[in-house]
Amino acid sequence: MCETNQIPVVAVVGPTASGKTRLAVELALRRNGEVISADSMQIYKGMTIGTAKPDQAEMRGVPHHLMDFLEPSRSFSVADYVELASQCIAELHSRRKLPVLAGGTGLYVRSLLQNVHFTEADRDDALRARLWETAEREGVEPLLEELRRIDPQSAERIHPNNLKRVIRAIEIYHTTGITMTEQIERSRKIPSPYRTCMIGLDYRNRDVLYERINRRVDDMMERGLLEEAKEVLESDCSGTALQAIGYKELLPYFRGDYPLAEAVERIKQETRRYAKRQLTWFRREPGVHWIYVDECSGFEAVAQEALHWIDEVLFTSQS
Repeated sequence: MCETNQIPVVAVVGPTASGKTRLAVELALRRNGEVISADSMQIYKGMTIGTAKPDQAEMRGVPHHLMDFLEPSRSFSVADYVELASQCIAELHSRRKLPVLAGGTGLYVRSLLQNVHFTEADRDDALRARLWETAEREGVEPLLEELRRIDPQSAERIHPNNLKRVIRAIEIYHTTGITMTEQIERSRKIPSPYRTCMIGLDYRNRDVLYERINRRVDDMMERGLLEEAKEVLESDCSGTALQAIGYKELLPYFRGDYPLAEAVERIKQETRRYAKRQLTWFRREPGVHWIYVDECSGFEAVAQEALHWIDEVLFTSQS
């Protein structure tokens, strides 16, 4: 049963280049909605081509929120996202608009929709700085060992390459005395204010998705990714850019370490790997209705299936 006072929210999730933005815009147009980005890199100004921000033609007049609003030199946490996205959803609901969440940052989507709560009491900037220094001096392994000791569930859940998240989990334990795992479990005991319909996009033939990724990277290069990356990497936001696929792979090219063709191939390879990680994440999420795009007769069939599921979950199952 769903609580009748829950706010209806649509979430379009899945791997990069699967068509999430196009579908989210279509759903917003047909169900009086607006789009809220759930992409951890599209929030930053200046990083447009490499993060695949939709242009005005792709938006088709649908307002998009939480996109292109933050200077890359500024830090931005999951807690920050949950706070801003919650405010945005409430504002849209007050105007009788359907919030349509769209993006592939699984931690953003899960934390928002499952009502994970964050507090400032678990912040320790000095400790965080020391942990970063340890990572720079000795690598990530000592931090992973500590995390395995204090919070094995988080050590299993967090990707070893996600150093920021590893450090955050250690910081939470040392400042609060409880683990990140326990914090998440406690917060989930508070019911979510949202009645959510999650639509996942995937391709049964994985080679089709990978070819879409390859074509997207080629298109980004034609649209000026090289020039954008050079400008971004030379600015104060280089730390943020070095976390984003499409920028960090070009840095060795700018240094003269290898040719442009190899850099482009590395972008494609890293994007394909990222798509795999996204699918692994969202496969673990309960309640996702998966649509296999390559098994549909066209985009209209994808949209119709999504609309049917939205109407079933959000507007005929409220009792």
